[in-house]
Amino acid sequence: MTDRAARPAEAAHADTAPLLLDATASGRPGSILADAERAEAAGVDRLVVAETAHDPFVQLARAADRTRSIELATGVAIAFARTPMTLAYEAWGLHEASGGRAVVGLGSQIKPHIERRFGMTWSQPAARMREYVHAVRAIWNSWQHGTRLTFRGDFYQHTLMTPVFSPEPVAAGLPRILLAGVGPLMTAAAGAVADGFISHPFTTVPYLTEHVLPGVLAARAQAEAEGAAWTDRPFEVVGNVLAAIGRTEEELAANRVRVRERIAFYASTPAYRAVLDRHGWGELQDQLHPLSVRGRWQEMGALIDDAVFDAFAVAGTPAEAAAEVHRRYAGTVTRLSVHSPDDADPSLALDTLTALRQLDARQN
Repeated sequence: MTDRAARPAEAAHADTAPLLLDATASGRPGSILADAERAEAAGVDRLVVAETAHDPFVQLARAADRTRSIELATGVAIAFARTPMTLAYEAWGLHEASGGRAVVGLGSQIKPHIERRFGMTWSQPAARMREYVHAVRAIWNSWQHGTRLTFRGDFYQHTLMTPVFSPEPVAAGLPRILLAGVGPLMTAAAGAVADGFISHPFTTVPYLTEHVLPGVLAARAQAEAEGAAWTDRPFEVVGNVLAAIGRTEEELAANRVRVRERIAFYASTPAYRAVLDRHGWGELQDQLHPLSVRGRWQEMGALIDDAVFDAFAVAGTPAEAAAEVHRRYAGTVTRLSVHSPDDADPSLALDTLTALRQLDARQN
């Protein structure tokens, strides 16, 4: 596993630190192996699979058999859809199968999905997530170091672990845990207990630097000052960038439409209104939310004007998109992913990452 990420104090000012680059994959069973092979061949640092219609741990474990060096990350796995013990076993299995290349990105999801889709408990999400991460690490430490499992928290209790149920230690050590967040409580939780923070694709650099990272990095600094055991590893700030990429005008135009619809979908969500308010676009959500309830996605996309599009996304050829991503994010994040539409040619995002690496190398 790589340890090239910047320390938290450097995360917002690391102008000379190389950007680490992550390829995203849908996690579809029919494409995951090819996606993993392409990402490793392209020389990116990490393959990231989100939890949507498939279990990311299952698909990443398959990818582990076709790759040798690339890190394999969930981005994100839904924490509250699992107990800490369930998550610990899934992640450890991937860590073992990959020879220590697993990275666990966690997210909370929202209350309706946790209660109505997964049938699990939702309460005090930020406090629960902090405890969840501590519980997972306690379980892993019992496997890695043979320590007695005696975790007792407000939300989770894990006090039984016998040898027959304990996986073997992994030479690479415990997996990293990264935490996604939007609101101030969850983003502070990422700084306090995780190995890194994952920013949401629906963000802008001004919002990230003014409203998100100060709280994240302050919480991390406090954890370091308190000597928290996990702070001996560098802290990551992960950027996620929406991108409309095309090699032809027709391809670019089609992907612009899809990215506008993705921006509209996020902008219709009440939890993300603060990002719009930062730019004076809060009333846009009032227009979009009623349309989202009726599933009128194309109409929603048409409401995203060029100013909004340019704030939340980049567009152009792979080289042009890479230049804009670098201009915005170099020195602000330690690593990033480029998100093109699900049905776009996957080589477009990879070519953008390749161009970004070449540009970053020239400037460093």
